[in-house]
Amino acid sequence: QVQVVESGGGLAQPGGSLRLSCAVSGSIAVLNVMNWYRQAPGKERELVAVDNSGSNINYAESVKGRFAISRGDAKNTVYLQMNSLKPEDSAVYYCNVRGYYNSGAFYGPFDSWGLGTQVTVSS
Repeated sequence: QVQVVESGGGLAQPGGSLRLSCAVSGSIAVLNVMNWYRQAPGKERELVAVDNSGSNINYAESVKGRFAISRGDAKNTVYLQMNSLKPEDSAVYYCNVRGYYNSGAFYGPFDSWGLGTQVTVSS
């Protein structure tokens, strides 16, 4: 099993910053893709940032130049630095990871999600 836990959400003022963290644990053989999604009330979940194998990084147009995704030194962590926050950035942010697990007896792909962390941008 692969466990994904997000942290770092909270309340920020417009123009402020927050840094989200995502810790991945379990019998991971390969961790290829680490994504951040968000979902605001009444809206569909949207892809915010993608880190594919640490070299192919992409962002939603709405966050380009303001958000930055990065992997931690521990490899099984990913961060989302959010600057110049706007009220429309308010949402539950989810970490999604994809790769391959190896539990000894079993080897195969995984696509796992965390439970999310709330980000609220308001004055």
